[in-house]
Amino acid sequence: MSARDNILQRLRAAPQGRVPLAPAVPAFYAAIRAATPASTRAARIELFCEKMAFWHGEVLRVTQDNWPQKLREICAAKGVRSLLYGEASAHAEALKAAGIAGLKPYDRPLGEWKKELFEDTDAGLTSTRGGIAETGTLIVWPDAREPRLMSLVPPIHFALLDADQLHDTLFDAMQAQRWSEGMPTNALLVSGPSKTADIQVTLAYGAHGPKELVVLLLDNAVNAVNEVNDEEGQ
Repeated sequence: MSARDNILQRLRAAPQGRVPLAPAVPAFYAAIRAATPASTRAARIELFCEKMAFWHGEVLRVTQDNWPQKLREICAAKGVRSLLYGEASAHAEALKAAGIAGLKPYDRPLGEWKKELFEDTDAGLTSTRGGIAETGTLIVWPDAREPRLMSLVPPIHFALLDADQLHDTLFDAMQAQRWSEGMPTNALLVSGPSKTADIQVTLAYGAHGPKELVVLLLDNAVNAVNEVNDEEGQ
């Protein structure tokens, strides 16, 4: 009998234990929610901004109406000469109407413009499916309109995030958005710019991917507060 056969025989002859029960994840989070104060929209936004700052990401509070203009301003401030975007994305028309210089649609197979994409593209703009307040994380859901390379290759990643799609935890996001009913081939969880600690266990940012992450947090409540402040100042 070979060593392999001997090992397999011993494994087959070993006493069979009980199949472990699956963890009761919903019950675990239900217990946590019962023991803590109810979450609020404002609290989720505050925590998300705090955690994103911890990971060296930027958050810019904008509205549905003014985000293209704010993006144009920040692109000019950062010296962005080319901005990659999804030509068939929901925000494409608003982006083009803002007059941002150097707009570059992702409209070809990778093999046709790999060098240009990797070497001559300053920034990329993507939508997001939501965010996780607990960890300061974006949920990026790549598809044919916005391939995953748009958020992984350019040195600067701009991301549009609807404040109403901020969830307390990853579990809450998965439940609310029904991830079990269908997921893309590659879902991304992004907390700040790229980072690694492979070299001497020292955390370094921008090692393999975007060196900067700027979140455009779409929050029309910001506009409402500004209007109230303007009225009070008159």
